[in-house]
Amino acid sequence: VTGQPYDVYMQQNVLNPLAMENSFYTAPPPGGKTQLLSTAYRENGTPVKGGYHIYPENAAASLWTTPTDIGKFIIGLQLAAMGRSETVLNKTSASLMLTPYKETATLGSWIRTAGKDQYFNHGGANEGFRCVYIGSKEGGNGVVVMVNSDDGTILDEVVAAVATVYDWKDFYKPPVRKTVTVPTEVLDTYVGEYELSPQFKITILRRGDALFANATGQSEVALFAEATNKFFLKVVDATIDFVSDGSGKITKLVLHQNGRDTDGKKVK
Repeated sequence: VTGQPYDVYMQQNVLNPLAMENSFYTAPPPGGKTQLLSTAYRENGTPVKGGYHIYPENAAASLWTTPTDIGKFIIGLQLAAMGRSETVLNKTSASLMLTPYKETATLGSWIRTAGKDQYFNHGGANEGFRCVYIGSKEGGNGVVVMVNSDDGTILDEVVAAVATVYDWKDFYKPPVRKTVTVPTEVLDTYVGEYELSPQFKITILRRGDALFANATGQSEVALFAEATNKFFLKVVDATIDFVSDGSGKITKLVLHQNGRDTDGKKVK
């Protein structure tokens, strides 16, 4: 549409106007910027070959940035949605961007409802990097967490801590749960691979009398049973239900997280 390379357009029309001074889309990274880049690390602590992976998907995977700069993006969007800034978007466009068009999905983020408040959020995952940002539609709250590791389990913990300390009402309300014992022969029926999307799968394993989940690009986590077919995680606020057909065969799981219910078909 513009005739400009994507990285140039974004630099001129989004990053520079929002004073995101340590952000760029240029791939490979220009020589003058390489000394600023973090080394990406795998889950086992070994560095990614070459320091980081370069992706061909410019819009989806080539943004280099910092928590401070993404914080500026959140503030810019919040101010635009309130009609207090037109640095990048006007109020109409910002409101449209934050309006769900399918379930909780908006044009560029997800909407999470906590009590009477709504938050826009998005996570990120490249090889050796994990991140998440959250901003409130009203009230000026927000948080950005980034790690240069495939192990992103600390992200939700930091978000929960910020929400608690800064009193984001109803945002973090961990339920009190009791565990039950599920026979190993039942646990074995849950073992397998579940596809939630072509790029995202969850593998369920059994060790002893416990189940573990290993999601694409994430650390393995333990599952705790609160019912025969319902399990919860301790590291993040999420639950998994296993669903069977009329014959009792497990056909899918349902992941409940961040206000979304995502089906995963059992493929193995």
